[in-house]
Amino acid sequence: MTVAQQIENKVNLIGDGTVFSIEDLGLPAEWWENIRVKLSRMVGKGLIQKLSKGRFYKPKKSIFGTLKPNLQEIVKDLIYDKDGRPIGYLTGYSIWNDMALTTQVASVIMLGTNKRHNATKRGIYSIRFVHQPNAITKDNIYLLQILDTIRFIKKIPDTEIVRSITVLKSSIGQLQENEIKRIIRLSDKYQPRVKAILGAILDDLGYGSHTMVLRTALNPGTKYKIGLGNATELLNKDKWNIE
Repeated sequence: MTVAQQIENKVNLIGDGTVFSIEDLGLPAEWWENIRVKLSRMVGKGLIQKLSKGRFYKPKKSIFGTLKPNLQEIVKDLIYDKDGRPIGYLTGYSIWNDMALTTQVASVIMLGTNKRHNATKRGIYSIRFVHQPNAITKDNIYLLQILDTIRFIKKIPDTEIVRSITVLKSSIGQLQENEIKRIIRLSDKYQPRVKAILGAILDDLGYGSHTMVLRTALNPGTKYKIGLGNATELLNKDKWNIE
């Protein structure tokens, strides 16, 4: 079997919609130049698509045409290490879509990571990184996504602040008590505005006894202006100096 045939066989084993690199093929390093040439020819024939430099995928076909990989797949090397442990997570626009906070499909992918990175591109997407000072684990990613949403509440497109508060209250209200305690601990490394909004939401949900640590972390003379006005979506907004 020729080297070219072995390369094609390896690619054929990859599932449709899966993003891969030359390294992922598990072939000898001395073949890499042959692999680059072969993959380039496969792109030319439409057998695979190039996502970005050194990254390819097998297009998934549907009755609506050829589908691109999902966002998790596109950025998997940026949010998981080689052992499958999380080192980052999707946040921002894609999560706001999942939470039904916006229907706008953005060309920007936001990732929370412990390390600081420069913005980059993957195909049609611009990738921006949000520094996350908390440890990133499988169990706390959802809580970090909620806290990020509070942090960027004024930047969510095509929605109003009052609706965002309502959706956040619903999401937080579905958390277990141990998750409530954990999200409070995680919020310690977020901005005071995030602590105030989280505290007001928890107060409204009947978790006032858990919020003392949030209250003591805030400057009582500071106002947090997010554009609520006279809205009643946060019953305790005055107590938490939210406007």
